[in-house]
Amino acid sequence: MPEIKLTDLSFSYANTNRQALSKVNLTIPQGAFTAIVGHTGSGKSTLVSLIDGLIKPTTGQVQVGTTVVDASAKRSALAKLRHHVGFVFQFPEQQLFAETVAKDIAFGPENLGWPSEKVNAAVQRALAEVGLPAEIASRSPFMLSGGQMRRVAIAGVLAMDPAVLILDEPTAGLDAQSTDQLMKLVSQLHAQGRTIILITHQMEQVARYASQVIVMNGGQMVAATTPAKLFANATFLNQNHLAQPAAVRISQQLRARGIALDPALTLTELASQLAPLLGGKRNE
Repeated sequence: MPEIKLTDLSFSYANTNRQALSKVNLTIPQGAFTAIVGHTGSGKSTLVSLIDGLIKPTTGQVQVGTTVVDASAKRSALAKLRHHVGFVFQFPEQQLFAETVAKDIAFGPENLGWPSEKVNAAVQRALAEVGLPAEIASRSPFMLSGGQMRRVAIAGVLAMDPAVLILDEPTAGLDAQSTDQLMKLVSQLHAQGRTIILITHQMEQVARYASQVIVMNGGQMVAATTPAKLFANATFLNQNHLAQPAAVRISQQLRARGIALDPALTLTELASQLAPLLGGKRNE
């Protein structure tokens, strides 16, 4: 399982003076669940595109395990990087194209030159990982529900068995139930040992799932911290156009009124503290 290390990482768009990313130094431990937050245009997507090898740094370097990529990297180094890292784009179901679910999931492994037996096994494994039945493999992906289509798209990335999984706003456009189900899936993939990198605007997701949170602003990394420390600093959140999760806001308001509570990141944590004070028991 590789560690990710970014050293003085910068990126500027060709033929322009605009620097999208400036001197980012960051370590993402193996097996971490890291959330990347920041307002639109802050550099989040550029950062993860560099980690995945979709673009090369202008200066600095990306290291994933023993694979190092800098401005002079050849295509073979970028391809080697993508052997470790899988990228699930925002609205990934829009990238589905094959006539069956199985063919869509098999596309990546086939491009890697895997033998058919290994490809077929990868398709079945990936379907199981995203919680879809094996018999769905023969169906058209375009006949599935929106949530199922997104799971198929994620399965296409998982089929290549990446150690690192990047997800860009994976719940965008989903209803509350589908959002909850998909985030539980992401949590399960993390529990299996994968390093998760999550771009999100949903602070509740950061509070509930992340162990590390990276804050981007103006192409710079302005914080690498924990959710608890981030959400305790209201001034910093306002400066970076971020909101507190509902549980944090409510618990702070209650403490201001003299109710003795520990800081709570999630509504479940808050309810567990409030139940004894209200003379009842929280429903499990």
